[in-house]
Amino acid sequence: MTVSIAEAQQEQTIETDIPQRLDRLPWSSWHMRILTALGTSWLLDGLEVTLVGSLAGILTSPHGLSLTDKQVTAAATTYLAGAVFGALLFGWLTDRLGRRKLFLVTVATYSLATLCSAFSWSFFSFALFRFVTGVGIGGEYAAINSAVDELIPGRIRGTVDLIVNGTFWIGGTVGGLVAIYLLGGQHPALGDHGWRYAFGVGGVLGVVIFLLRLSVPESPRWLMLRGREEQARAVVEQIEAAASHGDAGRLPKPEGESLKIAVRDHTPWKAIFGNMLGENRIRSVLGLVLMVAQAFFFNAIFFSYGLVAKTFFQVSDSDIPKRLLPFAIASFLGPVTIGRLFDTVGRKKMIAITYGLAGLLLAGTAIPFATGSLGMRGVGIGFTLIFFIASSAASAAYLTVSEIFPLELRAFAIAVFYALGTLAGGVGAPVLFGALIETHSRLPVALGYGLGAVLMFGAAICEIAFGVEAAGRSLESVSKPLQSR
Repeated sequence: MTVSIAEAQQEQTIETDIPQRLDRLPWSSWHMRILTALGTSWLLDGLEVTLVGSLAGILTSPHGLSLTDKQVTAAATTYLAGAVFGALLFGWLTDRLGRRKLFLVTVATYSLATLCSAFSWSFFSFALFRFVTGVGIGGEYAAINSAVDELIPGRIRGTVDLIVNGTFWIGGTVGGLVAIYLLGGQHPALGDHGWRYAFGVGGVLGVVIFLLRLSVPESPRWLMLRGREEQARAVVEQIEAAASHGDAGRLPKPEGESLKIAVRDHTPWKAIFGNMLGENRIRSVLGLVLMVAQAFFFNAIFFSYGLVAKTFFQVSDSDIPKRLLPFAIASFLGPVTIGRLFDTVGRKKMIAITYGLAGLLLAGTAIPFATGSLGMRGVGIGFTLIFFIASSAASAAYLTVSEIFPLELRAFAIAVFYALGTLAGGVGAPVLFGALIETHSRLPVALGYGLGAVLMFGAAICEIAFGVEAAGRSLESVSKPLQSR
């Protein structure tokens, strides 16, 4: 009887201590180099969001593409729709083909599409290029978050993950500075093409990141699932040598029992959805609620802020990037400042606190905005404080989904809940706020902000009820691999 390679692999069982060896490691320069190459995925998305928000005014002018306000927000929606498609496609491929192959493909997709955005000639071409850019970014979320969490020692995973996700706002800061520099009128030689050069910056940055990633190895945890134990051990030995400065004997001994894994060449769809909709259905509800709330919250505010400033406060196109810059800086400082608390105080308490407090602050800003008692400076201060807290909440949503599902479907789970959250809370938010802003009335916009606050409150309650305490624990103890024996 002939046995196929796939059947032979399914009959094979290996015993490995790779997770324990990775979790015992001290933080090292190797980890820093890897995170520099991988964590920049969030930087790219932050750059894109801030650029489009900063360029909203110029895109509606004759110097841009003469788009209407609805077309600007519709282009933002096509970007998010592309991200949904890219997350689902590349998330599935990441679990099946490996983390490394896909995080190279996704950044290449992003770079090419962003460069093409600089050459847009109409609404259709701009929306198409934004869609493909979103495809690359959506794929980044699934491939990168799974790879990063699988390489970080469990005791500091929350801190590092929040800071890595917080680099979204470094991208936001860079996007704001680029927009200020190119749209400020200091360079007459650029003529009316400053906004095109702004997109070019993103494309060039993507190429640099692609080159950095060429030296990043495959996730040892993924390799062990596929029975490539020798390759996995070689990667771990490389990390151990770097973390111990060449003396791996000084490292603490791995704690806990070895993991027994039944090797498969892929995970069947039945097993994937059986876990997400069966055994882990409560965790699925939690992931969905956290993702929807943060997606609506951020996309509603950031994609529409330029139009709000221009419509209600008569802020000039060139001044909008300056108004967005404090948001980006505060949003990065938030995870850097309080990220460690997610490992010390714990996941459940900190996620509930950050979601609830962000909702409270947004409600407190929306009310005086509606009455007209809050000026442009007051709105800016309010949103800056809100984003300082809310950025940690949003980052924790991705951390939660990455931790609470098994290794075999980690990337796909991130993709599914990112996609559902973005469709429900992200794609609809820019369109909704575009319509609300076109009323030229403060009350409808304030009610939109109120909806965002309610969603954040609901997420906080859901975390209290169903949250999983993963602080300091290995990924395998939080969610046992489907292939474990």
